[in-house]
Amino acid sequence: MKQDIFQAIADPTRRAILTLLAIQALTPNAMAEKFDMTRQAVSKHIKVLHECELIKPEHSGREIYYHFNAKKMQEFDHWLAQFRQNWENQFNQLDQLLTTIKTQK
Repeated sequence: MKQDIFQAIADPTRRAILTLLAIQALTPNAMAEKFDMTRQAVSKHIKVLHECELIKPEHSGREIYYHFNAKKMQEFDHWLAQFRQNWENQFNQLDQLLTTIKTQK
């Protein structure tokens, strides 16, 4: 079952994993060491992130290195941009209203 990207990034540990992987590729064991959790616990987080295509595996010998998938995050950011513009417009309108109220006093 494919995971929802919102569910994936809702978890603080998965967000922290994404932050680490944005800096450098890591193996599951290396991730487990950084988070002081078991390899099995990290594997569950990796599975969710991989199903959402937020990370990509790369086999190197017997190891699997996981990389941050910037393209998928760009797709997500592009989707959010439509809302971001709306929020900015609403904040600008609120700012204008508050400025008007302040000058009337």
